[in-house]
Amino acid sequence: MKKIIISLAIIFVTITATAQKVNVAAAANLRYVLEEIKTAYVKQNPKTKINLTFGASGMLVQQIQNGANFDFFMAADNEFPLKLKAKGLTTGVMSTYAFGKLAIYSTTLDVEKKGLAVLKSGSIKKIAIANPETAPYGERSIELLKSQKLYEELKSKIVLGENISQAAQFAFTGNAEIGFVALSLALAPDMDGKGNYYVVPQSLYKPIEQTCILIKTPVLNTEAAKFKRFVLSPATKAIWEKFGYGLVGSK
Repeated sequence: MKKIIISLAIIFVTITATAQKVNVAAAANLRYVLEEIKTAYVKQNPKTKINLTFGASGMLVQQIQNGANFDFFMAADNEFPLKLKAKGLTTGVMSTYAFGKLAIYSTTLDVEKKGLAVLKSGSIKKIAIANPETAPYGERSIELLKSQKLYEELKSKIVLGENISQAAQFAFTGNAEIGFVALSLALAPDMDGKGNYYVVPQSLYKPIEQTCILIKTPVLNTEAAKFKRFVLSPATKAIWEKFGYGLVGSK
């Protein structure tokens, strides 16, 4: 009997520990904002461990389809989560948590004053863009260039980053004279004030509606559901706004 009680106690502790661990697959544009949201959440829930994995939304979808151990997916659009939902890999409703904004960034060119006109500069040899196949911000960047009839002229100068963070890094380090980035990265501590940026008018590209959804797991992770509610709550509003995101219901 004593051994049975001890065994049950061990199982209970194991289940409790698992329930308090949340593995999050998050789009690369969320690297800084989500770190702050994580800090705020753990401050209120000190027994919870939040593991953040960042990457291109499309790459994360592939990992989830291949059985990667994630509880919660925060994408950079509203299409990749639907692909997982269609395959029966999610649970609960898909929720919009923010609207992303596209910007161009440079450490050498005055993009803040010149805006998109800077793209016609003869001094530009490389333009960094996230892979449009797997990164929604990259997809919007290509769409923008095509709508402005600049793509054919500039396509030979485009260098693709694996995700939006890598594209931003190319621009930040000078490996590309200019980069199409998420505004949230241009406002991040690593890049803010060390270059200049121009926020692309949102009327020029399809809205970047960023959505999230819980991943179906063998045992329901109630802590993941709790973290999702926190992400969507008014408690994170100031953090989202700090990094330039548009919020649901705002103009």
